[in-house]
Amino acid sequence: MTDEDWMRHAMLLAERAEQQGEVPVGAVLVQDGQILGEGWNQMISQSDPSAHAEMQAVREAATALGNYRLLDTTLYVTLEPCSMCAGMLVHSRIKRLVFGASDYKTGAAGSVMDLVRHPQLNHQLEVTGGVLAEACSAQLSAFFQKRRQEKKAARQQAADQASQQAGEPD
Repeated sequence: MTDEDWMRHAMLLAERAEQQGEVPVGAVLVQDGQILGEGWNQMISQSDPSAHAEMQAVREAATALGNYRLLDTTLYVTLEPCSMCAGMLVHSRIKRLVFGASDYKTGAAGSVMDLVRHPQLNHQLEVTGGVLAEACSAQLSAFFQKRRQEKKAARQQAADQASQQAGEPD
């Protein structure tokens, strides 16, 4: 399978996150064409700030292999990893990172900082960014647009109810 094929798979995992009310980010860890682990954002549902898609995929793979070192693997993720996840990728010795959309607020694979290729660390990853970037970015943008519309509708409903109650005689 190609990088684009694996990224499409990660996008399907991101849909699972969205169905659970989570920010739609998906990740899949692959070795020799075989899936070792999959993940999607679950911070809200698990009440766990570390339950990012990358963390979920790497934890599943490490458990499956019985080893925290995930040599010769590639992680596909729909959004550039944050510094927490980037550090975990370095420590797990993942060989290659492929991401879709860049994250210009918290990205740690080249956008804000480049933790995964920092020369002073004991391991650096090969990085390919921008794979299906438009589709990954559109998936995230649509989610946040929908969320903003829902919040606006909820505020309007609350305002309407308040004005109805204020206008009703006792």
